[in-house]
Amino acid sequence: MAAEVGLRARGKKQSRIGSDILRDRHLYLMLLPFMAYYIIFYYRPFGGLVIAFQNFKPLLGIEGSAWVGFQNFLDFFNGPYFWRIVGNTLTISLLNLVFAFPVPIFLALLFNEIRNSKLRTLFQTISYMPYFVSTVVLAGLIVNFLSPSTGIVNLILKQLGSEPIYFLTRPEYFRTIYLIQGIWAGAGFGSVIYYSALCSIDMDLYQAVKIDGGGRLRQIWHIALPGIRPTIAVMLIMQIGNILNVGYEMIILLYQPATYQTADVISTYMYRVGIQNSNYSLSTAVGLLNGVVSLILVMAANAVSGKISETGVL
Repeated sequence: MAAEVGLRARGKKQSRIGSDILRDRHLYLMLLPFMAYYIIFYYRPFGGLVIAFQNFKPLLGIEGSAWVGFQNFLDFFNGPYFWRIVGNTLTISLLNLVFAFPVPIFLALLFNEIRNSKLRTLFQTISYMPYFVSTVVLAGLIVNFLSPSTGIVNLILKQLGSEPIYFLTRPEYFRTIYLIQGIWAGAGFGSVIYYSALCSIDMDLYQAVKIDGGGRLRQIWHIALPGIRPTIAVMLIMQIGNILNVGYEMIILLYQPATYQTADVISTYMYRVGIQNSNYSLSTAVGLLNGVVSLILVMAANAVSGKISETGVL
């Protein structure tokens, strides 16, 4: 009897799932291209990670290449550039975390304080625009701005009586340049998430603070910031998870051998080793190690966030 009831309940559940799929079939059809994209470009290549444990030769293929175990990982750890690239990656990521991460939050709070909707839309549009500029174009603008002969920065320095500086060949300036362009390009678009969270806060809470005599700063401190705290926690977890994934496109476009000392990071090292030197096994080993460490960092940050603020991504 119990088995019959269980079978009947399972049959009803399956029929309900089938009817739900039939009802929402157009939505599932719209989802198929995105699923196919992730399967083809993200999940299917997982099988290629095996070359991290091989001395991979393209002509021999994965099955014909010799198995070397963890030798590629040892070569990376014992390589002459290990400490340099890991140090640069962590330094640039921590600079982004300290200086760039709070900027979108600050911008969102400013936008939320602008009562004129047309003026707010104008300022938001201006702040979003750099995000949609191509990385190549953005790098070209930076090169032109910092040109020692025609760049606006050096023209100002000449007017002030200083000698022109070729910033892009000086290692001590690279991290600052990278940090500033990252803030300029991404802060406006990054503020969208926080501003959306601010818009969901009940306006009665602001009115309550006003009745108690609280001004704008107190409203921000006691209402706005606590209201977006879960969003901040989630974004911080994601940022910590990507602490080893410094965007390599801009660095590749701006750096040169003279600035490797402060500009070379894990992703650019993988590019040089894998694409330029055709050492696919070592490049894959570094990428696999990077992914594993990033996963551990995400899980650790999520656990800490869950204990402190009861907010997480998992």
